[in-house]
Amino acid sequence: MTAAALAGQCKLPLIEVQLHSLMSRYLGETATRLFQIFEVMGQSPGVYLFDEFDAIGAVRDASGDVGEVRRVLNSFLQFLERYDGQGFVVAATNLLSLLDHALHRRFDAIMHYALPEPGDAQSLIENRLSAFKLSIDDWEAIEKASSGLSHADIVASAEAAARQIVLSGGKCIRIGNLLDCLTERSAVRSPMTSICDATRQRTVTPSSDS
Repeated sequence: MTAAALAGQCKLPLIEVQLHSLMSRYLGETATRLFQIFEVMGQSPGVYLFDEFDAIGAVRDASGDVGEVRRVLNSFLQFLERYDGQGFVVAATNLLSLLDHALHRRFDAIMHYALPEPGDAQSLIENRLSAFKLSIDDWEAIEKASSGLSHADIVASAEAAARQIVLSGGKCIRIGNLLDCLTERSAVRSPMTSICDATRQRTVTPSSDS
């Protein structure tokens, strides 16, 4: 969403680099493809998004590190250092602790997104559902149901409520529709969060200065 907003403000195309198409099982081919991508980036202005960047940006001394992935990261760091195209390179991840520290020095800015603050849920929902009539008489209940959800989760819940109304032929989104979608989103997210936390505890060893 940030990359899309940046592209819109700068009037540049948004191009998402598909990491699954970048990776190859053949030695050296992934780095070659990455080189070709940076060649295009240097010639075509745009906002280039590397989403789920931890797939190639993980710390190079991590246990279970694959040599080819390490070489790809080294290549990325070199290409990024030399990049002088008329555009932006955006990398996004939910697993910041897994990223190699050298990446932090290569990017001009690092933006952290915390969970929404009180009042953000109402703004997000009203903005996303501006094309619909809203019948919400208890925003405190909405805020409570949104607790622990990210901005993207709240937006997805609003979109789910909108789909329900459109499919039923209605035009007004009521508080019950939103509460149901937010509650469902929380129920799905909770076990996934627990799994992710447990995985981090098993795979990430904190540094002495963490």
